[in-house]
Amino acid sequence: MVQINNELKILSINSVNFRKYGRIIDYPLREKKGDKRNLWRIVHTSEAKTGWRVAYLVLRDRTIGRMECHPDSDETFEPVKGKALFFVSREQDFKKIECFSLDKPVILFKGIWHGLIREDDEVDIKITENAKVKCEYWQFGFRIDKQGLKG
Repeated sequence: MVQINNELKILSINSVNFRKYGRIIDYPLREKKGDKRNLWRIVHTSEAKTGWRVAYLVLRDRTIGRMECHPDSDETFEPVKGKALFFVSREQDFKKIECFSLDKPVILFKGIWHGLIREDDEVDIKITENAKVKCEYWQFGFRIDKQGLKG
């Protein structure tokens, strides 16, 4: 959980601690490394009937003053270059915000509040979501950085 007035706790994403927010994009039940065959499997399908879109984010923010959610769309966040912190919460409750190091590609479930800040100079992230996305915003009234609350 984010400690707003204390030091920020940054978690490494794994399939257990990220389960309530989404899924890691990975090949399930990977076979032996010595096998020479390619491995291919669909790991997620969307319920949406509107199609999808791919976006490329060059993240330069060092702080966040709000989080957003998309009630009708799952969304992928796939790190391409650099290190980012990924803030997520199921509810608009500061005590329930968790922060993860975005070090592997994930599928974020629809309706999850989220925000990103960079740890490197610039961070490149590939994003895939429904072609039409409704955005809702949760304004903080203050900013959060990697140490927690920032005046």
